[in-house]
Amino acid sequence: MPEYAVLVVDMLEEFVRGRLRAENAEKIVEPIRKLVAFAREKGIPVIYTIDQHYPEIDYEFRLWGPHAVRGSAEAKIISELAPRENEYIVAKRRYDAFMFTDLDMLLRELGVKNLIVTGIHTHVCVLQTVMGAFYRGYTVIVPEECVAAFDSYWHKVGLEYMKNYAGAQIVKLGDLISRLNSELQEMPSPV
Repeated sequence: MPEYAVLVVDMLEEFVRGRLRAENAEKIVEPIRKLVAFAREKGIPVIYTIDQHYPEIDYEFRLWGPHAVRGSAEAKIISELAPRENEYIVAKRRYDAFMFTDLDMLLRELGVKNLIVTGIHTHVCVLQTVMGAFYRGYTVIVPEECVAAFDSYWHKVGLEYMKNYAGAQIVKLGDLISRLNSELQEMPSPV
């Protein structure tokens, strides 16, 4: 079993095409799709974390207004990245996908040590999830073409923070795929 997993954070209609969309959201769809296809081919688990807020009462609404409300069209994963039946979806109500969810338990049950994090917003949910992974001892890899923020300034700030304060490996997607291909070929085949 590979010790990797791909985490797709909040690639929802709300954040890709809705009111709280990231500036370059459309540009990261294809790179994430490519990474997810590669992971599926290599048997690397793909996990989706999604904002799912209760209507009217959610604390985040005080700051952002209503968004990604459970059951709404805006709370759906974009069709281009639709999960397969055997993939995992972890609902969250805060920025950090580890907070008050079973993400850590799921990763440990899958034998994951290296978490590849993609999605939206580089400086909010992606950043906080990376910090959550760091606090729990995971090695974090962020392919820079697979994350986006409100704008290029916050994107850069998010990447720098993850690199400097969580030791995240900020990589090019092509380099990551080459590295994984090499590592996975070296793994002994199951008997």
